[in-house]
Amino acid sequence: MGNADYDHQYNPQRVEIPPSKPLLTAVKSSVRETFFPDDPFRQFKNQPASKKAVLGLQYFFTILEWAPRYNLGYLKSDLIAGITIASLAVPQGISYATLANVPPIVGIYGSFIPPIIYAIFGSSRDIAIGPVAVASLLLASILAKEVSPTDNPKLYFQMALTSGLFSGILQASLGFLRLGFVVDLLSHATILGFMGGAATTVILQQLKGVLGIKHFTHKSDVVNVLKAVFSQYHEWKWEPAVMGISFLIFLLVTKYFGKKRPAFFWISALSPLFCVIVGSLMAYLTHAEKHHIGVIGHLKKGLNPVTVSDLTTVFNSSHLAVSIKAGFISGIIGLAEGIAVGRSFATVKNYHIDGNKEMIAFGLMNIIGSFFSCFLSAGPFSRSAVNFNAGCKTQVSNIVMAFIMMLTLLFMTPLFQYTPHVVLCSIIMMAMIGIMDVPAAIHLWKVDKIDCMICLGAFLGVSFGSVEIGLSIAVVISLLRLILFIARPRTLNLGNLPNTSTYRSIDQYTAAKNVPGVLILQIDSPIYFANSNYLRERISRWVYDEEDRIKSSGETSLQYIILDISTVGGIDTSGISMLEEVKRNLDRKSIQLVLANPRSEVIKKLDTSKFIETIGREWMFVTVGDAVEACKFLLHSSKPSPGEENAKTPEDNV
Repeated sequence: MGNADYDHQYNPQRVEIPPSKPLLTAVKSSVRETFFPDDPFRQFKNQPASKKAVLGLQYFFTILEWAPRYNLGYLKSDLIAGITIASLAVPQGISYATLANVPPIVGIYGSFIPPIIYAIFGSSRDIAIGPVAVASLLLASILAKEVSPTDNPKLYFQMALTSGLFSGILQASLGFLRLGFVVDLLSHATILGFMGGAATTVILQQLKGVLGIKHFTHKSDVVNVLKAVFSQYHEWKWEPAVMGISFLIFLLVTKYFGKKRPAFFWISALSPLFCVIVGSLMAYLTHAEKHHIGVIGHLKKGLNPVTVSDLTTVFNSSHLAVSIKAGFISGIIGLAEGIAVGRSFATVKNYHIDGNKEMIAFGLMNIIGSFFSCFLSAGPFSRSAVNFNAGCKTQVSNIVMAFIMMLTLLFMTPLFQYTPHVVLCSIIMMAMIGIMDVPAAIHLWKVDKIDCMICLGAFLGVSFGSVEIGLSIAVVISLLRLILFIARPRTLNLGNLPNTSTYRSIDQYTAAKNVPGVLILQIDSPIYFANSNYLRERISRWVYDEEDRIKSSGETSLQYIILDISTVGGIDTSGISMLEEVKRNLDRKSIQLVLANPRSEVIKKLDTSKFIETIGREWMFVTVGDAVEACKFLLHSSKPSPGEENAKTPEDNV
């Protein structure tokens, strides 16, 4: 049979080379795909100028989008949710402010202005805004190394505000520049381990308040904290220990009850406020100071003071670099946690939140908040979960909470001056126990051992080193894994599934059979400088292994290698050089290289580099099935010698 017979029996689809685009068009398309994958400008197409202006305002000020459609039927649900999270905001805010070593009243400030800003710009209906425990710990661990919060509390507070400002600048910049993928470098495993390690150190640090210890370490690692606890055993007091453990048990029991009976979630939500009220009454009636139980003392009455001058003080000092560092690190962590919380609840309620809008909203609320005595605010999971369970419908629940916080600041702050420190310690410990997700870590071990190692690295780094060490370990391991994915891609040996024209991995499908005389390989990644040498060596090894298998089984000698490059999304000059070298090595063995299903960007580069002329246009096919049929036909006809290849090849498929 000749080529006429082949043409009559089998006429495969030609592989087409797409027309080249002008440079400016190609760059524009690449930028759009990189930074605008969600096509945010789609809604502006074919709209009059006035409509575009309205849509532009609604895009940045999301309140203009949902407020006109607000249904008064939602108001009852939003009011209940807002009142519920406000009851949690007071004890949590005071506790987390104490954790950050800033005045307790600042924690309440953070639940007033930032939630209003978020309601204007944010896209999540369920996030409840306020201070977060892990960010508070980050600020304390980084800033306390530079300035002592006890020796110079004013400067320390000014640095905390400056850190909040730079957190907001970073977050808003990531949103405006659409660089949200930077946050994606913190994988789920990284955040899980980091949160677990931070929670462990925070819980141990609360032993200072629970045991009534006066002299304690400023370090946050487990070893130094435990050493400080047991070396100061002579300072332990039984009164705060009994009160702290009792309130902690009560909080854990109510939390467990709320999980078991979701209809009674409000019991768990109100329990921290209940502890504050009961603890304050006990402290007032029993003169707690006489029994070694300290109270937070006077809380300043009135709305958030303007603190722009405090920011300029740090700008003109030598402490600016440390403030920026603390702001950037805590800003990334707060952003990652907040967006993850928002997306999880949006998935349950089947609506979409815009990650870039969230970054802008978080950034603006922290920038504006830093001008009004607020340190970093985000979307804490515990408060957001209460908001969700309370049945919130829109961002109005945040506005309701902010209004109640305003009333609290104006009229009710004196009521909290007798709140015992040990009660705040119990509230913090309960919140941190909720952050430690042990079942999720076990799930990581079962599903992906490397992810579990990343999680464990972050956990151990934070627990036994510092927050920065733990975060660095997790990010480095994650990046190493990413580099390994790129530099060591998978190559699969494909076989034919019986009675089909489908080709799948022989390792995965045991029924898949090799095609005699043909080796089919699939490359499972782009081909770049980082992996080109590895792929060349791996393809050579596949050839050697196949030749050894053929010798031992007595099958038809290897004559064709089909590379399925359907999953190769891109190739650079190093990758093209690798293919040229593979072609030369195979030619020396009288083995023909065949390419199947090249992608658009790949085939354009292969054509420009003249590789298609090198391999021969007739050896490129749309599918693996087409390539195999061509090879089988030629195998059944006659084995093509190097000098006869042009006479016995299939027609030009390009």
